[in-house]
Amino acid sequence: MNNHKVLSFIGICMKAGKLVSGEFSVDKAVKGGQAYLVIAAGDMSDGSRKHFTDMCRYYDVPLRFYSSKEELGRTLGKEYRASLAVLDENMALALQKKMEEL
Repeated sequence: MNNHKVLSFIGICMKAGKLVSGEFSVDKAVKGGQAYLVIAAGDMSDGSRKHFTDMCRYYDVPLRFYSSKEELGRTLGKEYRASLAVLDENMALALQKKMEEL
């Protein structure tokens, strides 16, 4: 049930225009100081996992590994998505709180 709440909130962030997805867009948002939270699929490759971990640590952006590429993609209306970034501070905080409840 809580998993559904997290995915639903991710969908709300997308509809509000406060979310970007895909490696290039997430990189740009983090490096540009626009990202408040990065969510990466738990089943992403080891190389991608290292890239996002290092980048988020360097730019001091919270990173959470969650769900699968297929499930994140389906939530966003895409086929697969391995990464996404939340661009609104309050939405990012609310999403982190929902994820901690799991």
